[in-house]
Amino acid sequence: MSNYPVEAIRTVALVGQGDSGKTTLAEALLHKSGAITAAGTVERGDTVCDFDPLERDYRHSLSSALVHFQHDGAEIRLLDTPGFPDFIGQAIPALAAVETALVVVNAQNGIELTTRRMMAWAAERGLCRMLVVNKIDAERVDLPGLLAQLREAFGREVLPLNLPADGARRVVDCFFNPAGTADFSSVAEAHQALVDQVVEVDEDLMARYLEQGEVTPEELHAPLERALREGHLIPLCFVSARTGAGVAELLDVLARLAPNPTEGNPPLFYKGEGEAALAFRSEPDPARHVLAHVFKVVIDPFVGKLGIFRVHQGTVTRDTQLFVGEGRKPFKVGHLLRLQGKRYDEVDRLVPGDFGAVAKVDEIEFDAVLHDSHDEDHIHLQPLAFPVPMQGLAIEPKRRGDEQRITEVLQRLVAEDPCVKVDYHPATHETVLRAMGELHLRYLLDRMAGGFKLEVATRPPRVPYRETITRPAEGHHRHKKQSGGAGQFGEVFLRVEPLPRGAGFEFVDAVKGGVIPGQFIPSVEKGVRSVLAAGPLAGFPVEDVKVTVYDGKSHSVDSKDVAFQAAGRRAMLAALRAAGAIVLEPIVAIEITAPEARLGDLAGDLTGRRGQVGGTEPLAQGLTLIRGQVPLAELEGYAGRLKSITAGQGAYSLELSHYDTVPQEVQQRLAAGYKAEQEED
Repeated sequence: MSNYPVEAIRTVALVGQGDSGKTTLAEALLHKSGAITAAGTVERGDTVCDFDPLERDYRHSLSSALVHFQHDGAEIRLLDTPGFPDFIGQAIPALAAVETALVVVNAQNGIELTTRRMMAWAAERGLCRMLVVNKIDAERVDLPGLLAQLREAFGREVLPLNLPADGARRVVDCFFNPAGTADFSSVAEAHQALVDQVVEVDEDLMARYLEQGEVTPEELHAPLERALREGHLIPLCFVSARTGAGVAELLDVLARLAPNPTEGNPPLFYKGEGEAALAFRSEPDPARHVLAHVFKVVIDPFVGKLGIFRVHQGTVTRDTQLFVGEGRKPFKVGHLLRLQGKRYDEVDRLVPGDFGAVAKVDEIEFDAVLHDSHDEDHIHLQPLAFPVPMQGLAIEPKRRGDEQRITEVLQRLVAEDPCVKVDYHPATHETVLRAMGELHLRYLLDRMAGGFKLEVATRPPRVPYRETITRPAEGHHRHKKQSGGAGQFGEVFLRVEPLPRGAGFEFVDAVKGGVIPGQFIPSVEKGVRSVLAAGPLAGFPVEDVKVTVYDGKSHSVDSKDVAFQAAGRRAMLAALRAAGAIVLEPIVAIEITAPEARLGDLAGDLTGRRGQVGGTEPLAQGLTLIRGQVPLAELEGYAGRLKSITAGQGAYSLELSHYDTVPQEVQQRLAAGYKAEQEED
């Protein structure tokens, strides 16, 4: 394998709304660069990035894919990501692995939900952002209008690097080229606007520019990278991945203008935990200690668990000894891999900016930091914010004897996708698989059946209600058991108080004089926490409660762990019953994209589900974005209802907003149902 400097590497993530053509664009870039001899298509199912059988069936990306290619001396590392909101858990991690986010926009549909989200998330991570308008040769597109919309939505920093020409059959460069003819606007004016924007970040260059009237492209390189880092410039490129218009020019932009690892904003790492954690930036120096971040985990049926990482600092070679997070025992890199779609290529070394993978290391998990020195113990990357998966299905194996196997399969699904969760509800004995939406759940079930040969039965789960308290109260219990020989004794007095919504649980030891010996306080806490799993009112988990243990009694012979666990549990139950327990329900933020003509029907439907419309926003092509909040319990069957109202043209996404008190009649029904279950048991 040839050696190359860090400065030659470009790391890029293709992100944006589903159906914007990201995978087709990746295929066009691979073909134009010479990495593949012929471009595949999504329709034929033969693209490099969509290689999973389910991706061929669904005809869109379901997981992020890695490819690499060379152009004009640049080593380009590219991540193709899914664009549908259901698969956002595969797209967000890409933002932790790259310097540049290429946000792809469908020229026909304009600014869509994921476009806005990715622009915002990329800005939060300090990434250099570029917009790529794809499908410029499609019917009924208004490219001048779309450019104006993009500038209105994302600021005057959005400036075209090129413009369509000859009826969108090609594009003409506006950065290096000061003149030319385009389908709309003026190449000269676009060039002038770019130069004016870039020189603003360099006072000396701006003074020279104002005095002389021109600057060379070489003089613009350093201030251009600074403008990208600071978000002072958001370049825009026009392409048609289908015909190839603008693809060669986009390759030039990536090679000549996109930042290398030494020019982008280095990622923020933290050493330590909580408020005491110290923030620092990695250095893209091949000679320093290794710091690499695992941004993707794949469970491959042939090679096992695959940890895919980005090297941020140092050099990883075969036979390197690496630690995983806080692990005390290193693993030896036996096979160092680079991914090209589904193909695994062995390499000798990886430097800062490179993507790589290691197989069969059980300790590797998503978001882990790999390092080669104990000096880097307790280090983690700036955490990514993932939406909470709210759509759920209760599942159980169809075949007896598959109980252990279903646990193993679910663990694999969770390991691969941070937006997949599995909950077990002891009160209902339900195992609930949670995902981002119905499409996401369908994909997971298809993976179970096809990839793991596991058939499961499903049903709607109970809504994940919670319980909390409304007033302070006290609880007391004396546990005393004598049955010949050594007995059991423990007595606990405690106080419960409500905490602000979302605060969780707090345990305070306020015992004075050693009336409860210190070694038994953890036992009391264990007993208290055992109550939190199923509250006394309706059997739901208890949260937002502060528990203070302030008094008790012990016995020099008979006191033991089990006694104080029992006393803590009974005292906690007594306190909760006296503390005005209430049931809380999850309220989700909902975003609906639908035809503007259906706005009134959708707003009325949300109101009928105890929801509220928070606002609307016009989108392109006669679509409207509706934002609102609605109880999750009221959304059963909503996908079908939305499809009916919008004739299949609507889409929605959910994200947990907060928990709020359920109406009194709902609480009475839930409490009565729980009481009946208890009596049956």
